[in-house]
Amino acid sequence: MPEGKIVKALSGFYYVLHNERLIQCRGRGVFRKNKITPLVGDEVVFQAENDLEGYILEVKERKNELVRPPIANVDQAILVFSAVEPDFSTVLLDRFLVLVEYNHIEPLICITKMDLTNEAQEQVIAEFAEHYRKAGYEVILTSSETEMGIELLNPHVEHKISVFAGQSGVGKSSLLNVLRPDLELKTNDISSHLGRGKHTTRHVELIQIGQGLIADTPGFSSLEFTNIEVEELTFCFPEIQRASENCKFRGCLHVTEPKCAVKSGVESGEIPGYRYQHYVDFLQEIKDRKPRY
Repeated sequence: MPEGKIVKALSGFYYVLHNERLIQCRGRGVFRKNKITPLVGDEVVFQAENDLEGYILEVKERKNELVRPPIANVDQAILVFSAVEPDFSTVLLDRFLVLVEYNHIEPLICITKMDLTNEAQEQVIAEFAEHYRKAGYEVILTSSETEMGIELLNPHVEHKISVFAGQSGVGKSSLLNVLRPDLELKTNDISSHLGRGKHTTRHVELIQIGQGLIADTPGFSSLEFTNIEVEELTFCFPEIQRASENCKFRGCLHVTEPKCAVKSGVESGEIPGYRYQHYVDFLQEIKDRKPRY
């Protein structure tokens, strides 16, 4: 039986990419009975008489899946944040990074609109970028207007399934237009080329960019730490995780415990104070979360 990848899901149909052909499929009835929902990004086994009448027979095991946007087997999250208009937000970026780290997805930080910065703003962004690089993240500074940094972004997209994520107005669609000009996406309407208006949560599409696929979606619509437990948060901050290996007490949460290597790292400047403060704030948020029953 042939195998392919679901690249679009819409109105009960799944569009499977197989040998450069797009085959419209439905899911088997048994999927609903077994509570299996095929997702964009899934590798599937299917059968089809023609390009319009196919059936998905099996969904292969996933390496990960997201709920919002509903997509599977994501290799990379491209976190798009503007330097200005709106101003760069470390707390929002760190929130995205925690969610991406928790889902075992490789993050790539892309700071856009660098052409709009003055010298002082450019210096501030450069310092933030250096902090995140030191933590272990890849950071690319870009401009859709001047195409600055696009040549650095292109190789990261190749042979991967990526999702774009970030607050509205930061230039996600402008960036996609530069990566693939024939899309002609309107600003603030990432789905305009589909002719169906804004996305619903049920509609995600993978767009081919070179040899890679990028999810045409508004990105994470929920930034709540619903599933993350208190003891897991350390692992979502790479520099805190590294420092924590030298804490005196196993299970140290790096808040009130004595002889904490993380707090020492903050005092020495090895760990940026704002990153640590976000960790503390997020930890409290998780502690305050209502228990699930």
